[in-house]
Parts: sequence; C-alpha cells; structure tokens
Amino acid sequence: MDSLVTTVWLGRHLDDADLVVLDCSVVTLTDEDGNLRNESGRRQYAQGHIPGAGFADLKGDLCDSASDIEFALPVPAAFCDAMGRLGVGDDSRVVLYDNFMSAWAARVWWMLRWAGFDRAAILDGGLTAWVREGRPLSVDPAMRAAKRLTPAPRSDLIADRDEVMAAIGDDSDTLIDTLPAVNYSGEETIYARPGHIPTAINICGIDFLDSEGCLRSRDELDAMHRLEHDARIITYCGGGILASLNAFVMTRLGFRDVAVYTASLQEWAADPANPMEAGSGDLH
Repeated sequence: MDSLVTTVWLGRHLDDADLVVLDCSVVTLTDEDGNLRNESGRRQYAQGHIPGAGFADLKGDLCDSASDIEFALPVPAAFCDAMGRLGVGDDSRVVLYDNFMSAWAARVWWMLRWAGFDRAAILDGGLTAWVREGRPLSVDPAMRAAKRLTPAPRSDLIADRDEVMAAIGDDSDTLIDTLPAVNYSGEETIYARPGHIPTAINICGIDFLDSEGCLRSRDELDAMHRLEHDARIITYCGGGILASLNAFVMTRLGFRDVAVYTASLQEWAADPANPMEAGSGDLH
C-alpha cells in the first residue's frame, strides 16, 4: 500500500480484514473576538463518516491532556495503546482521513511513524473527496476488536525546543515554517509573538493542495522543496499540524532526515528567551 491512496482504491479495499480506516478530524472554530479554538471532531464523525471508520481523537486519547501544549505527544506506549483500542495492530494496514486539508490525518500518520509503524496511508482529498464523489457515509460506530501495537519509537522524527535552538546556528540544518506568508512575516499572528524562528524558510503547507483539496503532483511538490535530500530538516507551524503535512510530503519526495517540532510556535513564541524575527525572510 502506498502512503497516499485514492478514494477509488479505498472503495475497493474498504472491506479488507486487515484494513483500519480512521477519521482524524478536528474542528476549528472562531469565537466572537476572532480567536481560534480547536475541538474534537467526534460529533461531526457521529453525523457521518466513511463506513467502518473509527475515530482517532487528537484532542483526546492521542494527546497528552496534562500538558499545556495543545496536541502534545503522549508517551509512545500510551499512543500505541490508544491506537490498539481502535483496532490497529502490528499487522494492520491503516488509512487516515480528515475534514480539512489532510493535515490532521498527516499528524496521526507522522505519530504512527514516530511510534515505529509504517503501514499507514492518507486518503487523498479526505472526507471532502469521498463526499464529492457521492460515496456512502455511515453513522454507525466502528466495531473492531482491540489489537496490540508494539511501540518501537523513532525519537529522531520529533524535534524539541533545544534542537531547534541549536539548528538556528547550524548551516547543515534547515528549519521550515509551514504557516502562510502573512504569519511567517509577522504581518498577522495568533501566537504570543509575531514572526518566525530565525533562519527558517517559508514553505506554506496550504500550497501543497490543489483547488479540490488533493495533493499537487509530485513534480509541483518537488519544485517547492529544492533542498538537499540528506540534510536534517525540521518543520514547524503553530501546533505541529501543517508541519506534519509538510513532513509527510517531504518523506514521499525522498527526504531522509525530517523531523517535526510538534510544540511549534505555541511553545516557542510563548517564551521570550526564544528568538523570533519578523519580515519576509526566505519565502522559498
């Protein structure tokens, strides 16, 4: 199974015994003051999802709820236990989808890879593509027996604050800010301070998608990533979500040493000891 599958492929394999389909959606709401708030997509899932799909809750079992960082990683064993309860075992194949740009699905894909599991794919175009094609939806909850997913963590796939700080002064490392250019430049911000981490280049994750929400062609994506394939790459955004989509894309393009700074600007910008820059910088 490729790491990116189409709706046609999924429609043909939906009843495969070893295939676990998971809805990873999170709903982002705006309050009356213009502030963004993320909520679990579980209620939306209950109103209609791909038949047989379970719900992977990035606001629940798949995060460390004790952390001040939204979407903070749980320990690998806790993550694998949560995936096991969803029916994901060592011999499973997994297809992930969401309701928004495949970025939430990419976050779960990256977490699975971090935990040592490589048999996962993202549904190209997500739920939007499935619905657009008139494919069936279900309101029935998934009924899967729990499985054993064995943790085999790859710590190098996740970057922390200290590694990012070291990368600022290391020409062999590349930091990628995956937020829109207006956030990268500091013209707009929803975090504690405007701008970007010094030396970071800007490759906006939203630009990876075409007008129908599917990933652009390999040639188009490759043209956006004219970087050394063996270099250490660290992606970040606000909460490590678009950064995970970029990491997914770069992995498919053959980059061999990519990490996600999962805490991203929600952690970095909140600490005045961490340097930030405003301005256009390097809009890659």
